[in-house]
Amino acid sequence: MPDMRGLTIILTEAAPERLRGALMMALTNLALGGRARLFLQFEAVDLLAPPLASPRDEAHAAAGLPTLAQLMDDALTQGVDIILCQTGLHLTGRRAQDMDPRCQFAGIASLMAEIADDRLLAL
Repeated sequence: MPDMRGLTIILTEAAPERLRGALMMALTNLALGGRARLFLQFEAVDLLAPPLASPRDEAHAAAGLPTLAQLMDDALTQGVDIILCQTGLHLTGRRAQDMDPRCQFAGIASLMAEIADDRLLAL
């Protein structure tokens, strides 16, 4: 199998199920040998404010699937880079110290400067 390219996903709105889908894609790309990064831009930053949850968590758990919080923990533990937009922190009134300490913080310019040959997906 050829080397797997990296995947950079940009999430642009506070939609919990888009976050769930992005995390699943990132974890899959990581499992296939590529790097995976998820950049939460603007109001999407609000999704990671504690407590992390989705209105669909109960349905997913009933189907034997992880909750959004469990999926996020898996992603961070396994090496998916979760990057929060600095502008998004300001827009949402969030503070970096209140977010998961495993998250990184950057702006869109630095993200794009480091994209290399990653595939780029915006949700």
